[in-house]
Parts: sequence; C-alpha cells; structure tokens
Amino acid sequence: MSRLFRPALLVTAVLALLGFGITPSNAATTITVATAIGRQDNSTASVSGYVVGQPTATSTVVRSNFPNDFALALADSATQTSTSAMLYVQIPAAFRASYGLQSNPSLLGKQITVTGTLAAYFSHPGLKNATAFTGGGGSDPGDPGDPGDYYAGAEGKTGAALKAALHTIISNQTKLTYDQVWDALEVTDQDPGNSNNVIEIYSGRSIAKSSEGGGVDDWNREHVWAKSHGDFGTATGPGTDVHHLRPEDVSVNSARGNLDFDNGGTAVAQCSGCTADSDSFAPRPAARGDVARMIFYMAVRYEGGDGFPNLEVNNSVGNGTAPYIGKLSVLKAWAAADPPDAFEKNRNEVIYSQFQHNRNPFIDHPEWISSIWPN
Repeated sequence: MSRLFRPALLVTAVLALLGFGITPSNAATTITVATAIGRQDNSTASVSGYVVGQPTATSTVVRSNFPNDFALALADSATQTSTSAMLYVQIPAAFRASYGLQSNPSLLGKQITVTGTLAAYFSHPGLKNATAFTGGGGSDPGDPGDPGDYYAGAEGKTGAALKAALHTIISNQTKLTYDQVWDALEVTDQDPGNSNNVIEIYSGRSIAKSSEGGGVDDWNREHVWAKSHGDFGTATGPGTDVHHLRPEDVSVNSARGNLDFDNGGTAVAQCSGCTADSDSFAPRPAARGDVARMIFYMAVRYEGGDGFPNLEVNNSVGNGTAPYIGKLSVLKAWAAADPPDAFEKNRNEVIYSQFQHNRNPFIDHPEWISSIWPN
C-alpha cells in the first residue's frame, strides 16, 4: 500500500479537515497542581495553577517583599496557604522578567501554565527546567466575583454619595458570633509560611493558633476599632465584625487598650516598632495602613442602623466612649504610606468567600479614602 494512503495518515487528515487537533504522543499534558505534586518522576508536563507566592525554603512561601525573581509557588486555588498543597516552580533566567514575582507582584492570585520537568525544588515537590510560561490574566473560579462587579452600585459616585453606596453594598453580610471569631481568625490571619500559626496585627509576630486565650504570651481578639468607642462591646455586629478583629498578643492588646491612633509616644514592650502615649497608639509601620483601612471600613459599615451607633472618624484623640476614632489626618497618611499587600488582600478575599460575604472596599479601592474624606 502506498504511504500516501496509510489508514492512520488518512484518519489524521480527515480529522484535521474536520477541525480536530491531534496531540503528538510526546507532547506535554496539562495537569493540575495536585497531580503534579503526586507525579514527581522527572517527566515533562504543563501544569496549570494559581500563583500563591514565592518559595524561600522547604516549608516557607512568602506573599510579599519578594526577594528575587527566581521562583514561584502554584496551587489549585488562589487562596491556598498550605505549602503541602503547593508546587514550587523554578524560573529560568529567560522568564524572570515576565514571571518573577519581585518584578511582577501583580501575578499573585493569577492563573498561569508552566511547562517543565516534574522534579523536587527546595526539597519540595516542584517543577524545574521550564521551557514555557503562559497566562497571567485569569482568576480563580473558586474565588468571589470580580470586585468591580461587587461595587457596581458605587460606580461614578464620590464623596457622601460614594459612602452611602458602599454602606449599602457592604451591609449585606453574614454576622458571626464572638465565639465564631476565634475560628475565623485562624483562617483569615494564618501565617502563609506556617499553617499552624497566625500573624499578630500590631507586633507582626507569628504565634501558634493553639495559643489563643487570656494568659501571658497568648493571643486574643483585638478590636482595632476599640469596642468602647461607641460602647458596642462584643455584641453580634460591630463587636464581631472580622474586618476589624485581628489576633494580637495579650500584653500588647492591653497596652493599646482603647487608645486612638496617632504618631508619637514611647516604645511598647513586645511590639517592635509600636509606640504609645496617654491618648494614642501607633502599630509597627507595616501594619499602619491595614489599621487605617479597617477604621475606614467600620466608619462606612456602621452608620447608625442595626441598633448600633453611627461610627465616625474624626481628627481628635482621647475620644473615650464616644462613637469616634481619630486621628483622621494620620490614618489617611498611614493608608497612603502602607498600601494593601498580598496578606491583606488575601484576608479580604477569605472573609468575603468563607465568612462574612462582604468586603473592605478600601483594600480593593484605596483611592476611595480621599474621595470620602478629602480633608
């Protein structure tokens, strides 16, 4: 039989004419991260996953302050924080400018596909000797919707109208009990480098989840908007809103008390970079923007409805039990100097998707702060 009319070639030609592609037997197969982790056999594969950080050691993946462009971690979910569910990808020099996280931090949470050899990297399931990187614009279908859609009701608004629109949007939430907050914080504030720990907001210390409580060196639930400012206590509502509840060392929590926020003061024990005086407190610089955005969230979310006081930010300190917290000018400066990082953005997503189903708009749109509070 002539080579031209071999049956296999004829089938291939017909399928091609009909629009069906034929994948050569030696082509790389696109697989999930979970499959890649289980197939560390030096075979070639294309792995599709979401960029979740940069591995720096066997059990450490950082989500901010990326040291270089040499590696990234992939997972099957953009919100994955357990390193055991991540694939460590070595980035060859040719791809570092486009896919290294130091140069491209916006890749965090995006879906990409990498083709390479399934082999250990950092003594961890990995992919090495990559020959192709593609993607970078996708979003995790398991994540909440596009924040742009979420904020459709605020489109085109500024000032008081924007504040009112955002209040309506974010008031649609699932409320937690104060006991449920313990469980929520173990997820929302989990240490990206150690799934057994949480990160304390003011001190930045990583502490075991099991150390929650009221003893010395335990961590407890800090109300960033001090619950006495409006006297709402721990009632379901502002007293249990995880958008402003964070883990903190018991002693540091006590040192902050119900102080307003401002610059100045003297050093706070067990809280490097924190200062306090008789009427104000300042967290470490890396947390100051986070604190400001939580305060602005509370001032928009709680407007006097739900049986709770109308919380507002003012330019004073020493507000006591009035439903106000300051200092507005300082909080705005903190927010500008310390923009949202990967940890804060991930926390916002987790609260939205797993717990309260509402968002902090000032993490998604920091520019709205100056629109609502221009002076």
